[in-house]
Amino acid sequence: MRARYVVDTNVLIAASAADPQHPKDIDATPTDPALREQVWYWLDQFQQSSAHLVLDDAGKIFDEYQNKLGFYDFGPQVVQRKWDMCAVDLVQVNYDADGHGILPSTLALVHDPADRKMVAAALAAHVLYGEGCVAFAGDTDWHDWEGALHEQHVLLEPIIEAWSRQKHAEKKQRQCRSKFCELSRCDPARCLRIECRKNWSKIIPQIKIIRGVMGGVY
Repeated sequence: MRARYVVDTNVLIAASAADPQHPKDIDATPTDPALREQVWYWLDQFQQSSAHLVLDDAGKIFDEYQNKLGFYDFGPQVVQRKWDMCAVDLVQVNYDADGHGILPSTLALVHDPADRKMVAAALAAHVLYGEGCVAFAGDTDWHDWEGALHEQHVLLEPIIEAWSRQKHAEKKQRQCRSKFCELSRCDPARCLRIECRKNWSKIIPQIKIIRGVMGGVY
């Protein structure tokens, strides 16, 4: 376990849903109880460790936790324990007029407004402490940004990595399939790519373009 983490909200939600004593009845990703239990175990280990929780000094990350979960749910109780242990690092995050975290232009690809403050907090933690890491579970978008984040010294810790990478690869394949369908002018709702093969003579000249846009997955 690292010295400090920005913990994505989905970690607290999934862990709260899997809490063996007081499970939270909430829509959480992943849905598999065994995977949720892995997330719970990681958060429980984090709770017991000396690792610090990174929050923004404006309180917006903490507010998001509170908006998603109740105070007595497992996730918020872990946050409270870190406060009690004096194991919370407050960092400065700048926000725009819409209340979204401001990031450098090199990270403009982080499109989810809720995740931008998490990234900004990790960037600030890197500057202050030499390390900024985001722990996440069910949100596979983090894999989309992995390369760009690493270039800016933001580390990622996918708690259920095998699952999240598989789901991310499946998402990329769906995106590529949709792009192929668009090029071949078939119906994306019906196409299973096999049907597209009748139009591959039209698609092949575009493959290099698509592979570049979609990161080489198809």
